[in-house]
Amino acid sequence: MPPSLPDTETIASPPHPTVAKSTMRRAVLAGVIGNYTEQYEFAVYAAMAPVLATVFFQTDNPTVGTLSVYAGLALGFLIRPLGGFIFGRLGDTVGRKKILSLTIILMGLLTTLIGLLPSYASIGIAAPLLLLLIRLGQGLAAGGEYAGAVSFIVEYGPSHQRARYTSFVSISVFAGLLTGTGLTFALSELLGDDAMHDWAWRIPFLIALPMTVAGFYIRRAVEETPEFRRQKALEAELAEQHSEDVPATGILETLRTQWKPILVFSGFAMTNAVLSYSWTAYIPGYLKDKQGLTLGLSTLSTSIALLAILPLLYLSGRLSDRIGRRKMLIAGTVTPLFIVPLSFTIVSQGGFGNAVIAQLIYLVPLFFIAVTTTCCIAEMFPTRLRYTAGSIAFNLAFCIFAGTSPFIASALVEQTGTIMSVAWYICAISLVSLVVVLAFYRETYRKDLAADDYNDTPAVGQRGV
Repeated sequence: MPPSLPDTETIASPPHPTVAKSTMRRAVLAGVIGNYTEQYEFAVYAAMAPVLATVFFQTDNPTVGTLSVYAGLALGFLIRPLGGFIFGRLGDTVGRKKILSLTIILMGLLTTLIGLLPSYASIGIAAPLLLLLIRLGQGLAAGGEYAGAVSFIVEYGPSHQRARYTSFVSISVFAGLLTGTGLTFALSELLGDDAMHDWAWRIPFLIALPMTVAGFYIRRAVEETPEFRRQKALEAELAEQHSEDVPATGILETLRTQWKPILVFSGFAMTNAVLSYSWTAYIPGYLKDKQGLTLGLSTLSTSIALLAILPLLYLSGRLSDRIGRRKMLIAGTVTPLFIVPLSFTIVSQGGFGNAVIAQLIYLVPLFFIAVTTTCCIAEMFPTRLRYTAGSIAFNLAFCIFAGTSPFIASALVEQTGTIMSVAWYICAISLVSLVVVLAFYRETYRKDLAADDYNDTPAVGQRGV
């Protein structure tokens, strides 16, 4: 157990400085650019699953090949908690900006490497092994990206508009997914399936390189967050007043003091994870393999829904700032119980039109839960532990439930013969999250981010206001 922190009663936290709108815009752009790049790659990998299955895995069974690709997807998620530990700790120590600049470079270079990999036909078993190794590296870097981006934006933004500005992080998720699926559709329609299986699959991965370079320079041009600088100034003042260093905030202290909010966050974030990735990572492949749509039409239907959700997420952030996080989370965990079965009933009827209608209906629970969950990453943890604790909490939920969603969905449909089995799986997860919100989540939307810098009372344990 780390030594006790110095008494802080005589130390007054300086007020959060007012940030100019132009600075806030640059901070938002710097925060979201890496996450956009990450989600772009994820969408390309997921939409290309039927193609990558034939390029990297030698099998006569298309389902086995697709499952192998999805296993690589899950593997990248499963290692994210380790990345969260490493980069989260560094982010709380040396700053958000430096670590976010590092993670975007790592993710971008590894994505580019996928586009340069030889196929199974060229180098045999080494091809899928290299692909899986790169997925591990991507997962490690991604583990420190999302929570860091959220912390960066929230620590810049005004307290009464945190969800509004954080909504751009959620928008970057779906914008990246839209770009990836949209580009896959365009290439498939323009070049045809033969070219896609032969060489054109590499193009979307190689495009990640210029995106990465641009993102790196955008992040390098923005200053460290005012909240992090305030926190470091407070630590320096404490050290000077007490003639001793402020104890380091390590992983063990984070787990000791923040384990309750970490578990609570993961408890409701898992619904967001399953909702998002069962849809974006599995449905395009399902429409192609089970409903007979072309790769182009299946990705087009998903792209239409992704385009529709972008403005809705901004409105969701504004609503969350007005009515609070708790009401939004309750709505986000109740609506899947009837929306998801309805959506999947429609999509199971087949046809492009039904696919579009079903996915537009599916957006309802995501409207309520996506932005609010994202904002809670920052609001539920103190500044000195925010990057580390937020990374652990986010990755705990998403490594288990997001990365495995397409694999589980595919396996359930193969075993039961119906996509409704996936709907009941999502409903079960949502029901658990609803219980967590009602029993353990305490409202955070008016919380002062500096209030508990040296107060380890977790943001859980009471009913919301």
